[in-house]
Amino acid sequence: MYVRVSLYIYNFESGGLVAQKTKYTMVKEEITEWITSGKVKPGEKIHSENELMKLFGVSRHTIRQAVGDLVHEGWLYREQGAGTFCSRGNNPSPGSASSFPAIKNKGNIGVITTYISDYIFPSIIKGIESYLTTKGYSLTFACTDNDVEKEKQCLQTMLSSNIHGLIVEPTKSSNYNPNINYYLELEQNQIPYLMINQFYSQLSPPHIMIDDEHGGYIATKHLIELGHKKIIGLFKTDDLQGVNRMKGFIRAYKEFNLSFFPDMVITYSTEDQDSTPIEQLEKLLSKEDKPTAIVCYNDQLAIKVINMSRNIGASIPEDLSLVGYDDSFLTETSDVKLTSVAHPKTKMGIEAAKWIVNAVEKKGNASPSIVYEPELIIRESTRAIK
Repeated sequence: MYVRVSLYIYNFESGGLVAQKTKYTMVKEEITEWITSGKVKPGEKIHSENELMKLFGVSRHTIRQAVGDLVHEGWLYREQGAGTFCSRGNNPSPGSASSFPAIKNKGNIGVITTYISDYIFPSIIKGIESYLTTKGYSLTFACTDNDVEKEKQCLQTMLSSNIHGLIVEPTKSSNYNPNINYYLELEQNQIPYLMINQFYSQLSPPHIMIDDEHGGYIATKHLIELGHKKIIGLFKTDDLQGVNRMKGFIRAYKEFNLSFFPDMVITYSTEDQDSTPIEQLEKLLSKEDKPTAIVCYNDQLAIKVINMSRNIGASIPEDLSLVGYDDSFLTETSDVKLTSVAHPKTKMGIEAAKWIVNAVEKKGNASPSIVYEPELIIRESTRAIK
Protein backbone atom coordinates (compact mmCIF):
# COMPACT_ATOMS: atom_id res chain seq x y z
CA MET A 1 0.00 0.00 0.00
CA TYR A 2 1.43 3.36 -1.02
CA VAL A 3 1.15 6.40 1.18
CA ARG A 4 1.18 10.03 0.13
CA VAL A 5 2.22 12.38 2.91
CA SER A 6 2.47 16.07 2.10
CA LEU A 7 2.67 18.73 4.77
CA TYR A 8 2.08 21.74 2.49
CA ILE A 9 -0.51 23.00 0.02
CA TYR A 10 0.76 25.00 -2.98
CA ASN A 11 -1.32 27.99 -4.05
CA PHE A 12 -0.91 28.52 -7.77
CA GLU A 13 -2.33 32.04 -7.69
CA SER A 14 0.13 33.31 -5.09
CA GLY A 15 2.91 31.02 -6.20
CA GLY A 16 3.81 29.92 -2.70
CA LEU A 17 3.16 27.61 0.21
CA VAL A 18 0.19 29.09 2.01
CA ALA A 19 -1.05 26.39 4.35
CA GLN A 20 0.43 23.61 6.39
CA LYS A 21 -1.23 20.43 7.56
CA THR A 22 -0.08 18.58 10.62
CA LYS A 23 1.18 15.02 10.29
CA TYR A 24 -1.78 13.93 12.39
CA THR A 25 -4.21 15.48 9.87
CA MET A 26 -2.46 13.91 6.91
CA VAL A 27 -2.49 10.46 8.51
CA LYS A 28 -6.18 10.82 9.25
CA GLU A 29 -7.02 11.98 5.73
CA GLU A 30 -5.00 9.20 4.12
CA ILE A 31 -6.65 6.43 6.14
CA THR A 32 -10.04 7.98 5.36
CA GLU A 33 -9.13 7.92 1.66
CA TRP A 34 -8.31 4.19 1.92
CA ILE A 35 -11.83 3.61 3.24
CA THR A 36 -13.76 5.85 0.83
CA SER A 37 -11.85 4.52 -2.20
CA GLY A 38 -12.49 0.91 -1.22
CA LYS A 39 -8.82 0.03 -0.63
CA VAL A 40 -9.91 -1.02 2.84
CA LYS A 41 -13.37 -2.56 2.99
CA PRO A 42 -15.82 -2.76 5.92
CA GLY A 43 -14.73 -5.48 8.33
CA GLU A 44 -11.15 -5.54 7.08
CA LYS A 45 -8.30 -5.02 9.53
CA ILE A 46 -6.03 -2.02 9.01
CA HIS A 47 -2.29 -1.97 9.61
CA SER A 48 -0.91 -2.26 13.14
CA GLU A 49 0.48 0.79 14.94
CA ASN A 50 4.06 -0.22 14.13
CA GLU A 51 3.24 -0.70 10.44
CA LEU A 52 1.45 2.67 10.27
CA MET A 53 4.41 4.38 11.97
CA LYS A 54 6.73 3.01 9.27
CA LEU A 55 4.35 3.81 6.41
CA PHE A 56 3.81 7.41 7.46
CA GLY A 57 7.15 8.07 9.15
CA VAL A 58 5.49 9.53 12.24
CA SER A 59 5.47 8.87 15.98
CA ARG A 60 3.30 6.36 17.81
CA HIS A 61 1.49 9.25 19.50
CA THR A 62 0.50 10.71 16.11
CA ILE A 63 -0.82 7.33 14.93
CA ARG A 64 -2.81 6.81 18.13
CA GLN A 65 -4.30 10.28 17.94
CA ALA A 66 -5.35 9.88 14.29
CA VAL A 67 -6.71 6.34 14.67
CA GLY A 68 -8.45 7.28 17.92
CA ASP A 69 -10.27 10.13 16.18
CA LEU A 70 -11.33 7.83 13.32
CA VAL A 71 -12.72 5.33 15.84
CA HIS A 72 -14.49 8.18 17.61
CA GLU A 73 -16.01 9.35 14.30
CA GLY A 74 -17.18 5.88 13.32
CA TRP A 75 -14.76 5.14 10.44
CA LEU A 76 -12.92 2.45 12.42
CA TYR A 77 -13.59 0.23 15.41
CA ARG A 78 -11.35 -1.72 17.77
CA GLU A 79 -11.70 -5.31 18.94
CA GLN A 80 -9.84 -6.10 22.17
CA GLY A 81 -6.81 -8.26 21.37
CA ALA A 82 -7.60 -8.44 17.65
CA GLY A 83 -6.76 -5.02 16.19
CA THR A 84 -8.48 -2.11 14.44
CA PHE A 85 -11.01 -2.65 11.65
CA CYS A 86 -12.86 -0.64 9.03
CA SER A 87 -16.43 0.17 10.11
CA ARG A 88 -18.04 1.17 6.83
CA GLY A 89 -17.48 2.48 3.33
CA ASN A 90 -18.06 6.09 2.39
CA ASN A 91 -20.44 7.01 5.25
CA PRO A 92 -18.23 8.44 8.02
CA SER A 93 -20.88 8.90 10.63
CA PRO A 94 -24.37 7.65 11.43
CA GLY A 95 -27.12 9.59 9.73
CA SER A 96 -30.61 8.99 8.51
CA ALA A 97 -32.02 5.73 7.29
CA SER A 98 -31.28 6.74 3.70
CA SER A 99 -27.57 6.51 4.49
CA PHE A 100 -27.84 2.74 4.81
CA PRO A 101 -29.28 1.06 1.72
CA ALA A 102 -30.98 -2.22 2.60
CA ILE A 103 -30.87 -5.41 0.56
CA LYS A 104 -34.66 -5.66 0.61
CA ASN A 105 -36.55 -3.30 2.86
CA LYS A 106 -38.43 -5.32 5.46
CA GLY A 107 -39.21 -2.30 7.60
CA ASN A 108 -37.83 0.63 9.51
CA ILE A 109 -36.09 0.37 12.89
CA GLY A 110 -35.65 3.45 15.07
CA VAL A 111 -32.53 3.97 17.15
CA ILE A 112 -32.40 6.64 19.87
CA THR A 113 -29.21 7.18 21.87
CA THR A 114 -28.15 9.92 24.23
CA TYR A 115 -25.34 10.80 21.82
CA ILE A 116 -24.81 9.59 18.27
CA SER A 117 -21.27 10.37 17.13
CA ASP A 118 -19.55 10.84 20.46
CA TYR A 119 -17.43 8.58 22.65
CA ILE A 120 -18.52 4.90 22.60
CA PHE A 121 -21.71 5.43 20.60
CA PRO A 122 -20.28 5.03 17.06
CA SER A 123 -19.21 1.50 18.02
CA ILE A 124 -22.64 0.63 19.42
CA ILE A 125 -24.34 2.07 16.34
CA LYS A 126 -21.92 0.25 14.06
CA GLY A 127 -22.98 -3.03 15.64
CA ILE A 128 -26.66 -2.20 15.21
CA GLU A 129 -26.20 -1.05 11.62
CA SER A 130 -24.02 -3.99 10.57
CA TYR A 131 -26.70 -6.53 11.55
CA LEU A 132 -29.91 -4.71 10.62
CA THR A 133 -28.82 -3.73 7.12
CA THR A 134 -27.88 -7.33 6.31
CA LYS A 135 -31.38 -8.35 7.39
CA GLY A 136 -33.01 -5.83 5.07
CA TYR A 137 -34.09 -3.16 7.54
CA SER A 138 -33.69 0.57 7.10
CA LEU A 139 -32.66 2.67 10.10
CA THR A 140 -33.71 6.01 11.50
CA PHE A 141 -31.29 7.52 14.01
CA ALA A 142 -31.86 10.23 16.61
CA CYS A 143 -30.10 11.47 19.73
CA THR A 144 -31.36 13.19 22.87
CA ASP A 145 -28.14 14.81 24.18
CA ASN A 146 -29.35 13.34 27.49
CA ASP A 147 -32.18 15.88 27.56
CA VAL A 148 -35.74 14.72 28.32
CA GLU A 149 -37.37 17.37 26.11
CA LYS A 150 -35.26 16.23 23.16
CA GLU A 151 -36.17 12.64 23.99
CA LYS A 152 -39.84 13.63 23.74
CA GLN A 153 -39.23 15.11 20.28
CA CYS A 154 -37.31 11.98 19.19
CA LEU A 155 -40.12 9.68 20.34
CA GLN A 156 -42.74 11.80 18.57
CA THR A 157 -40.70 11.63 15.37
CA MET A 158 -40.28 7.88 15.65
CA LEU A 159 -44.00 7.30 16.22
CA SER A 160 -44.88 9.46 13.22
CA SER A 161 -42.32 7.61 11.05
CA ASN A 162 -44.17 4.29 11.26
CA ILE A 163 -41.24 2.43 12.75
CA HIS A 164 -41.53 -1.33 13.22
CA GLY A 165 -39.28 -1.47 16.28
CA LEU A 166 -37.18 0.79 18.49
CA ILE A 167 -33.80 0.50 20.20
CA VAL A 168 -33.40 3.25 22.77
CA GLU A 169 -30.94 4.37 25.40
CA PRO A 170 -32.77 6.02 28.31
CA THR A 171 -32.26 9.70 29.05
CA LYS A 172 -31.33 10.64 32.64
CA SER A 173 -32.40 7.19 33.73
CA SER A 174 -32.03 7.80 37.47
CA ASN A 175 -34.75 10.48 37.40
CA TYR A 176 -38.47 10.17 36.83
CA ASN A 177 -39.06 10.28 33.09
CA PRO A 178 -41.97 12.45 31.88
CA ASN A 179 -42.07 10.66 28.51
CA ILE A 180 -43.32 7.33 29.78
CA ASN A 181 -46.62 7.78 27.91
CA TYR A 182 -44.81 7.52 24.56
CA TYR A 183 -43.37 4.14 25.52
CA LEU A 184 -46.83 3.02 26.62
CA GLU A 185 -48.10 4.15 23.22
CA LEU A 186 -45.47 1.94 21.59
CA GLU A 187 -46.75 -0.97 23.65
CA GLN A 188 -50.39 -0.22 22.76
CA ASN A 189 -49.44 -0.16 19.07
CA GLN A 190 -47.57 -3.45 19.53
CA ILE A 191 -44.28 -1.89 18.45
CA PRO A 192 -41.48 -3.74 20.25
CA TYR A 193 -38.77 -1.69 21.91
CA LEU A 194 -35.53 -2.54 23.68
CA MET A 195 -33.48 -0.38 26.04
CA ILE A 196 -29.68 -0.46 26.10
CA ASN A 197 -27.16 0.54 28.79
CA GLN A 198 -30.02 1.10 31.27
CA PHE A 199 -33.81 1.05 31.49
CA TYR A 200 -36.65 2.98 33.09
CA SER A 201 -37.68 1.17 36.27
CA GLN A 202 -41.27 2.41 35.83
CA LEU A 203 -41.59 0.28 32.69
CA SER A 204 -39.34 -2.74 33.39
CA PRO A 205 -38.80 -3.20 29.63
CA PRO A 206 -36.53 -5.70 27.86
CA HIS A 207 -32.98 -4.41 28.08
CA ILE A 208 -29.31 -5.08 27.37
CA MET A 209 -26.81 -3.59 29.78
CA ILE A 210 -23.61 -4.15 31.70
CA ASP A 211 -23.57 -4.93 35.43
CA ASP A 212 -22.42 -1.44 36.37
CA GLU A 213 -22.46 -2.05 40.10
CA HIS A 214 -20.01 -4.90 39.69
CA GLY A 215 -17.97 -2.74 37.31
CA GLY A 216 -17.59 -0.06 39.97
CA TYR A 217 -16.76 -2.77 42.48
CA ILE A 218 -13.94 -4.41 40.50
CA ALA A 219 -12.44 -1.02 39.63
CA THR A 220 -12.27 -0.09 43.32
CA LYS A 221 -11.21 -3.58 44.42
CA HIS A 222 -8.25 -3.41 42.03
CA LEU A 223 -7.03 -0.21 43.68
CA ILE A 224 -7.56 -1.54 47.19
CA GLU A 225 -5.56 -4.66 46.38
CA LEU A 226 -2.74 -2.39 45.19
CA GLY A 227 -2.64 -0.95 48.71
CA HIS A 228 -4.70 2.23 48.22
CA LYS A 229 -6.89 3.18 51.17
CA LYS A 230 -7.93 6.74 50.35
CA ILE A 231 -9.74 6.49 47.02
CA ILE A 232 -11.99 9.14 45.49
CA GLY A 233 -15.03 8.19 43.37
CA LEU A 234 -16.30 10.57 40.65
CA PHE A 235 -19.80 9.62 39.47
CA LYS A 236 -22.49 11.16 37.26
CA THR A 237 -25.74 10.54 39.09
CA ASP A 238 -28.54 11.58 36.74
CA ASP A 239 -27.93 8.29 34.90
CA LEU A 240 -28.40 4.95 36.66
CA GLN A 241 -25.08 3.78 35.23
CA GLY A 242 -23.32 6.28 37.49
CA VAL A 243 -25.51 5.50 40.50
CA ASN A 244 -24.78 1.78 40.17
CA ARG A 245 -21.05 2.31 39.65
CA MET A 246 -21.08 4.38 42.83
CA LYS A 247 -22.85 1.52 44.64
CA GLY A 248 -20.07 -0.84 43.58
CA PHE A 249 -17.45 1.66 44.74
CA ILE A 250 -19.03 1.86 48.20
CA ARG A 251 -19.53 -1.92 48.38
CA ALA A 252 -15.82 -2.49 47.85
CA TYR A 253 -15.04 -0.08 50.69
CA LYS A 254 -17.39 -1.99 52.99
CA GLU A 255 -16.13 -5.45 52.06
CA PHE A 256 -12.50 -4.48 52.69
CA ASN A 257 -13.38 -2.64 55.94
CA LEU A 258 -11.78 0.61 54.82
CA SER A 259 -12.50 3.80 56.72
CA PHE A 260 -14.89 6.23 55.07
CA PHE A 261 -13.90 9.89 54.90
CA PRO A 262 -15.48 13.22 53.89
CA ASP A 263 -15.67 13.96 50.15
CA MET A 264 -14.76 10.41 49.16
CA VAL A 265 -17.55 10.58 46.57
CA ILE A 266 -17.95 13.53 44.18
CA THR A 267 -21.21 13.53 42.22
CA TYR A 268 -22.30 15.64 39.27
CA SER A 269 -24.98 15.86 36.57
CA THR A 270 -24.92 16.08 32.79
CA GLU A 271 -25.19 19.87 32.88
CA ASP A 272 -22.14 20.40 35.10
CA GLN A 273 -19.97 17.49 33.94
CA ASP A 274 -17.41 19.82 32.36
CA SER A 275 -16.69 21.73 35.56
CA THR A 276 -17.89 20.30 38.87
CA PRO A 277 -15.94 17.03 39.19
CA ILE A 278 -12.59 18.49 38.15
CA GLU A 279 -12.96 21.64 40.24
CA GLN A 280 -13.89 19.69 43.38
CA LEU A 281 -11.17 17.11 42.81
CA GLU A 282 -8.54 19.80 42.36
CA LYS A 283 -9.50 21.25 45.75
CA LEU A 284 -9.09 17.86 47.41
CA LEU A 285 -5.71 17.30 45.79
CA SER A 286 -4.47 20.62 47.17
CA LYS A 287 -4.89 19.38 50.74
CA GLU A 288 -2.12 17.73 52.72
CA ASP A 289 -3.94 14.43 53.25
CA LYS A 290 -4.47 13.70 49.56
CA PRO A 291 -6.20 10.70 48.00
CA THR A 292 -3.87 8.25 46.27
CA ALA A 293 -6.32 6.85 43.74
CA ILE A 294 -9.43 7.80 41.75
CA VAL A 295 -12.28 5.82 40.18
CA CYS A 296 -13.96 7.75 37.35
CA TYR A 297 -17.48 7.47 35.95
CA ASN A 298 -16.06 7.03 32.44
CA ASP A 299 -12.93 7.38 30.32
CA GLN A 300 -13.84 10.90 29.19
CA LEU A 301 -13.67 12.11 32.77
CA ALA A 302 -10.50 10.11 33.42
CA ILE A 303 -8.74 11.93 30.56
CA LYS A 304 -9.78 15.26 32.10
CA VAL A 305 -8.27 14.07 35.39
CA ILE A 306 -5.00 13.21 33.61
CA ASN A 307 -4.87 16.68 32.06
CA MET A 308 -5.68 18.35 35.37
CA SER A 309 -3.01 16.33 37.18
CA ARG A 310 -0.39 17.60 34.72
CA ASN A 311 -1.44 21.18 35.46
CA ILE A 312 -0.94 20.76 39.21
CA GLY A 313 2.30 18.79 38.87
CA ALA A 314 0.93 15.38 39.87
CA SER A 315 2.05 12.28 37.98
CA ILE A 316 -0.06 9.26 37.07
CA PRO A 317 0.42 6.61 38.36
CA GLU A 318 3.34 7.78 40.54
CA ASP A 319 1.22 10.21 42.59
CA LEU A 320 -2.28 9.08 41.64
CA SER A 321 -3.61 5.78 40.36
CA LEU A 322 -6.57 6.18 38.02
CA VAL A 323 -9.30 3.87 36.68
CA GLY A 324 -11.75 4.80 33.92
CA TYR A 325 -14.84 3.05 32.60
CA ASP A 326 -15.94 1.83 29.13
CA ASP A 327 -12.50 0.87 27.72
CA SER A 328 -13.02 3.40 24.93
CA PHE A 329 -10.51 4.57 22.31
CA LEU A 330 -9.46 7.24 24.83
CA THR A 331 -7.62 4.65 26.93
CA GLU A 332 -4.86 4.56 24.31
CA THR A 333 -4.71 8.21 23.25
CA SER A 334 -2.99 9.62 26.33
CA ASP A 335 0.70 9.22 27.14
CA VAL A 336 -0.48 7.23 30.16
CA LYS A 337 -2.52 4.25 28.97
CA LEU A 338 -5.67 4.04 31.05
CA THR A 339 -6.85 1.11 33.16
CA SER A 340 -10.58 0.82 32.44
CA VAL A 341 -13.66 -1.37 32.85
CA ALA A 342 -14.57 -2.82 29.45
CA HIS A 343 -17.89 -2.06 27.76
CA PRO A 344 -19.04 -4.54 25.05
CA LYS A 345 -19.85 -1.75 22.61
CA THR A 346 -20.06 -3.44 19.21
CA LYS A 347 -21.32 -6.70 20.70
CA MET A 348 -24.11 -4.84 22.49
CA GLY A 349 -25.14 -3.18 19.22
CA ILE A 350 -25.25 -6.49 17.34
CA GLU A 351 -27.22 -8.27 20.07
CA ALA A 352 -29.65 -5.36 20.35
CA ALA A 353 -30.23 -5.57 16.59
CA LYS A 354 -30.76 -9.34 16.75
CA TRP A 355 -33.25 -8.90 19.58
CA ILE A 356 -35.30 -6.28 17.76
CA VAL A 357 -35.40 -8.34 14.53
CA ASN A 358 -36.66 -11.38 16.46
CA ALA A 359 -39.28 -9.23 18.17
CA VAL A 360 -40.44 -7.55 14.93
CA GLU A 361 -40.60 -10.86 13.08
CA LYS A 362 -42.25 -12.48 16.13
CA LYS A 363 -39.79 -15.35 16.29
CA GLY A 364 -40.31 -15.42 20.02
CA ASN A 365 -36.83 -16.64 20.93
CA ALA A 366 -35.39 -13.36 22.20
CA SER A 367 -34.25 -13.25 25.82
CA PRO A 368 -36.14 -10.61 27.83
CA SER A 369 -32.84 -9.09 28.97
CA ILE A 370 -29.06 -9.48 28.79
CA VAL A 371 -26.68 -8.30 31.50
CA TYR A 372 -22.96 -8.44 30.67
CA GLU A 373 -20.35 -9.29 33.28
CA PRO A 374 -17.76 -6.47 33.34
CA GLU A 375 -14.02 -7.03 32.91
CA LEU A 376 -11.19 -4.77 34.08
CA ILE A 377 -8.52 -4.03 31.46
CA ILE A 378 -5.35 -3.15 33.38
CA ARG A 379 -2.91 -0.73 31.78
CA GLU A 380 -0.38 1.84 32.98
CA SER A 381 -2.51 4.24 35.04
CA THR A 382 -2.57 2.13 38.22
CA ARG A 383 0.24 0.81 40.39
CA ALA A 384 0.86 -0.49 43.89
CA ILE A 385 1.23 2.20 46.50
CA LYS A 386 4.56 2.46 48.27
